[in-house]
Amino acid sequence: MSGLEGLDERRRDLVAAAWKHVTAARLRELVVGLVNEPSPTGGEGPLAEHIAGALGAAGITAATQPLDDRQANAWGRLHGDGTGPDLMLYAPVDTLTTGDAAEDAPWTGPDLRPDMRPAARVVGDLVIGLGASNPKGHAACVMMAAEAIHQAGLPLTGDLLVAFGAGGMPTNALDGGARRNTGQGAGCSFLLEQGHWTDFAVIAKPGWTVSWEEVGLAWFEVTVRGIHTYVGSRHRLPYDNAIARAGEVAVRLERWFAEYAERHTEGTVAPQGIVAAIEAGRPRMAAVTPASCRLLVDLRLSPRTTPMRAKREFAAALQGIRAELPGVELASEMVLAIPGTASDPDMWASRSAIAAWEALEGRPHEVIRGNSGATDANILRNRGVPTVRIGMPKVTDAPFEIDFAMGMNTVDVREMERLTRLLVRTAVDTVTRTRSEVGL
Repeated sequence: MSGLEGLDERRRDLVAAAWKHVTAARLRELVVGLVNEPSPTGGEGPLAEHIAGALGAAGITAATQPLDDRQANAWGRLHGDGTGPDLMLYAPVDTLTTGDAAEDAPWTGPDLRPDMRPAARVVGDLVIGLGASNPKGHAACVMMAAEAIHQAGLPLTGDLLVAFGAGGMPTNALDGGARRNTGQGAGCSFLLEQGHWTDFAVIAKPGWTVSWEEVGLAWFEVTVRGIHTYVGSRHRLPYDNAIARAGEVAVRLERWFAEYAERHTEGTVAPQGIVAAIEAGRPRMAAVTPASCRLLVDLRLSPRTTPMRAKREFAAALQGIRAELPGVELASEMVLAIPGTASDPDMWASRSAIAAWEALEGRPHEVIRGNSGATDANILRNRGVPTVRIGMPKVTDAPFEIDFAMGMNTVDVREMERLTRLLVRTAVDTVTRTRSEVGL
């Protein structure tokens, strides 16, 4: 299979011309450069400058888009003649952890492994370092796609926008920042607000499948009440330890999450939930119990479950827990919500990306189901931009164990080349057509 099947002769030639500029060496160079520039959520400014500089050096119109003095997006644009549809190839650029042991440890482990640091290491076809696969390997593929199409000098009818969003991770701000809303798609939302809009979008995030829907998320803060008292008086005064009570609540919530997931598994999603954090007591005051303990819950939402429906379902779950634990005092509040979204699987970008996948694979498209990961695709779709998601599979053929973090931090350049070819084909297949050809 050539990977060009399904295209007309003219577009076969255009895609083939662009593919000649997609090289493993350049992809490796791009991802190493991205990994070596730290970009924790809220601090992506230097990386945005790096990306805009690299695109500009390749002859592409590019710039950064600051959100504040520390956080910024980057974008590049290949201009069409205005007669065709505009397409966005999008990737977030912030890392889930910071790469700073003072911030990340011991929550990610007793110390930071080499793959958890923003320092790229090349091992054969693999590049290892913080975010090497997710998100930076995917961002490098978007950069390479733009470079290849530009270097091939292809005549475009619509604009190709490549965008690199700050704040794509499901996290709030680090301590010390001036803004709370640095994650949860803040950069993508700002990008659209500032006019970088397109007819269709393709987001590059993990998973070797074309996906047109994904979960959203709601965060709940659960407060469990207890009695503030002294260890020396435990046997003499009323005693109700909020931390112990919270543990009983957490165990029951973990059971309920499994039931919730089973009820809401549909389409391509299987929304999950976790108890993610606990806050109670003062380490300097181990002699006393706290009057309250707070749990933070992340509950994923099907595109067919609104945040308000999830809020009421969660409240009903807590009511059931109250019945199981007589005397427990519970209160909850929804403190964050990003709705799940879906695009029409038959819209143009989906059909084009699936055709590219099938041509590269030589078999019918394989839909991956049971997904519970959320991305900035939700921001794009919620704003009205029809969007599909496509990315690389997690590395499996490696001379070391691939756990969650290593999967995020290891990328195979051969898979990068395959994804870039798909992005190039989908882009060329879109921005060389008239608007009527793509259903606009």
